[in-house]
Amino acid sequence: MKKDLEKFNELVEAFNKLPGIGKKSATRFAYFVSLQDTFGGLKLAQCIEDAVRFIKRCERCGGLSENEICDICADTTRDSSLLTIVESPKDILTFEQNGIYDGFYFVMEEVNEEVINKLKKTITINQTTEVIFAFTPGLNSDALMIYIEDKIKNPDIKFSKLAQGVPTGVSLENVDMLSLLKAFESRTKT
Repeated sequence: MKKDLEKFNELVEAFNKLPGIGKKSATRFAYFVSLQDTFGGLKLAQCIEDAVRFIKRCERCGGLSENEICDICADTTRDSSLLTIVESPKDILTFEQNGIYDGFYFVMEEVNEEVINKLKKTITINQTTEVIFAFTPGLNSDALMIYIEDKIKNPDIKFSKLAQGVPTGVSLENVDMLSLLKAFESRTKT
């Protein structure tokens, strides 16, 4: 019987390797695309194949694109004075889905001289006046921001980071001390 379900079990294992998908969900997905919605299963397979073949990183910002330069970097109506440094291309998707920002991005998944030089070049080409750090809060991120500021060394550029502190709707007893401290230090006038 195991040999008879080899393809099904391979599909379950493939789904199970996706982040956040457990064995039960993987089995439900495999059953659904195999038997309940075979057309949807074939469409899903085609979409995955197309994504793997055509999606790549933008040459300028490192975000996701189907072309050499993504639509964001090619958009001349965006505010070139703003550059937000993010940790992952997924972060760009979050900003763009919310429509809260109209500047440019730079993905920094690793730090080395080549990446720093590319960042400097982007800042120069865009005539950036503010660099915004959109990193996950923590000591490593703070150290990275200081390192980048030191490497750029441009008095005409303002450096800022996303505010952090107490999330909306969370009682103070459930907030970690570092977040509470940051919120207290970054308090604003009412």
